Amino acid sequence: MPVSPAVPALSQLAQRMRAIDLRPPTAHPPRSDALARPLGWAQVHSGVKSWVDGAALRTVLRRHFADLDPVRADALVARSRETTTHFAWCLRDDPGEPFTFWLHEYKPRHEWRPGYADSVHNHRYHFCTVILQGGYRHERYRTSTDPETGLITAVRLTRRTECRAGDSGFLTAADFHRIPRAADGTMTFLVKSRPVRRSSLSWDPATGTGHRHVPVESRLEELTRRL
Repeated sequence: MPVSPAVPALSQLAQRMRAIDLRPPTAHPPRSDALARPLGWAQVHSGVKSWVDGAALRTVLRRHFADLDPVRADALVARSRETTTHFAWCLRDDPGEPFTFWLHEYKPRHEWRPGYADSVHNHRYHFCTVILQGGYRHERYRTSTDPETGLITAVRLTRRTECRAGDSGFLTAADFHRIPRAADGTMTFLVKSRPVRRSSLSWDPATGTGHRHVPVESRLEELTRRL
């Protein structure tokens, strides 16, 4: 699939990011129970925070989307996805880079369905984010897991922050968090690492049930065995 050319500003940021060593310590795929060390993600956060001006970046992205020809627009859409709480637009995914750039467009609160941002969850990757407009409540958690299944059995809130446009932060794949609510119109810019876990975990606050999430691309080998 062809990769949509990045806007100039994103190319400049990508150049800065390439100067930071974000490679995992081994060329082998990470085990499901192990994390690649989050090399340089505090540096990534500092770089993105100093580089991103919300209003200017929105202008650049608006121009970029308006200038997309049908082929590049189709490629961008194919790389992007809808979740129960937001649309995740993949702005840049160069296979030669150890990171990807995203725009998250949060749905109006009345359109949210349980199970994604509003669950207690971690990610398969490290990432940093900057709120471009709007805002949300952000919560961090400590979790307990079942030693046999590895699923979350209990959570404890450790921090709650009301985040607004211009705020930024970063999380590693070992961190658990939750966004229980977001203002209508909220958009965030993210820099994500390549996956360092084969799966992620979540815990539903309404039912107290833990889940494991395995992306479809990681299931191809298992599917072949089961046929």
